[in-house]
Amino acid sequence: MIQLKDVSYVRLGSPDLEQAEQFATTCLGLQIAGSGKADLYLRSDARAHTLCYTEGDPRRQTVGFEVEDEASLQDAASTLDALGHAVHAGTAEEAERRKVKSFIGFRDPTGNHIELVVRPERSGRRYFASRDAGITGFSHVGLNSTDPARDELFWTQVCNARVSDRIGDIPLMRVNAIHHTIALVRAPQAGIQHINHQVESSDDVLRSYYFLNDKRVPIVFGPGRHPTSGARFLYFSGPDGMIFEYSVGVDEIEDEATHRPRQFGFEPASFCMWGSRPAGMALPST
Repeated sequence: MIQLKDVSYVRLGSPDLEQAEQFATTCLGLQIAGSGKADLYLRSDARAHTLCYTEGDPRRQTVGFEVEDEASLQDAASTLDALGHAVHAGTAEEAERRKVKSFIGFRDPTGNHIELVVRPERSGRRYFASRDAGITGFSHVGLNSTDPARDELFWTQVCNARVSDRIGDIPLMRVNAIHHTIALVRAPQAGIQHINHQVESSDDVLRSYYFLNDKRVPIVFGPGRHPTSGARFLYFSGPDGMIFEYSVGVDEIEDEATHRPRQFGFEPASFCMWGSRPAGMALPST
């Protein structure tokens, strides 16, 4: 079984790095960590970077997950190869661009591009936000899935993810104590459904709601509170339609041995206990 430690970074293609930088610093509140010929690195916590915009097609999206060491990486490559997943061993130059010791790349059953990395770099300097958004770190991703039941089996049987709760056929899965690191959302094609950053307080969520409205950033969901993880949240749209989320107060699973996933219906109250509805999501009325 592939032992994932945590989500490490997201790489997003962008046809306009200047626009991406403007949004990431002025609206999202990340710190510029550096840039290369075609890469813009952004920090949200003690890691050297957690988001990288790379010049190119916005449909080119990657999520990186950390594994323990080189032996774990090679075991993962063998496991994936045996299951018929084509594995790309990253070159030294590619690893340097990702600020990791080494990595492999593959696609999950839906076709999402995933990278497993060893020794992602950390920064000796304190994270300093470009605006007072209250961000404490990159926390989880939503992934598109053409078949959530099939993909759940991949993440929980090939990898070490565990289901914390389900909303309809959407599994919320964790790889550590935090309620979820990956959410699988039904969609007709591969892609990243949303990118989450944790913030310090509910006040930060509400401050950003008004700040982003003033900046004419589209709010797509919230403010609200998830009945699954308990998190207070706000979702908003960034460049190329990517959805970002701020949240605070996410639950931790205290006892792995006794935890049992709860089943929530696919209805508005399962996404927000306060009454907010996701923009554009077809949900039955309550």
